[in-house]
Amino acid sequence: MENPLSAFAKIKAFVFDVDGVMTAGTVLVGEGGELMRTVSIRDGYAVQLAVKLGYRVAIITGGNSAGIRKRFSKLGVTDYYSGVKQKKEVYVAYLERHGLAKDEVLYMGDDIPDYEVMQITGLATAPADACPEILAVSHYVSGQKGGEGCVRDVIERVLKLNGSWPVA
Repeated sequence: MENPLSAFAKIKAFVFDVDGVMTAGTVLVGEGGELMRTVSIRDGYAVQLAVKLGYRVAIITGGNSAGIRKRFSKLGVTDYYSGVKQKKEVYVAYLERHGLAKDEVLYMGDDIPDYEVMQITGLATAPADACPEILAVSHYVSGQKGGEGCVRDVIERVLKLNGSWPVA
């Protein structure tokens, strides 16, 4: 791949996994069996800013959490795919539906279910604590862990390179 920095400048869409990327990959299990996750407010700021600036933002997750869906809906994310078993198929259909070329899309994943998509996306990225197989196929590895700012990191890079970050 070319210099990843120049690849960031071409990005028009972001696609993220949830658990291990938007969250730290852990769940708190309540007495009633409900599963709760924590997400980064700074990641959320970057997501909503990207949406407001006209970037496409999508979530493709194997999980199925009403709370997580609601969170991303409030941030303006309209392309939310949950309970996905074959992420590659959903990813390819998403690109076709929105007329996106692979080099216009940044995908961030952290574990084996993301592996096939990471091999075909234009800019494969991962949090610092992704599994070894994902780190090996990533064009860029954030210095931040999942749920701790890795999403903000990649969005901020794209927006700054395109002159869209609110502070110079």
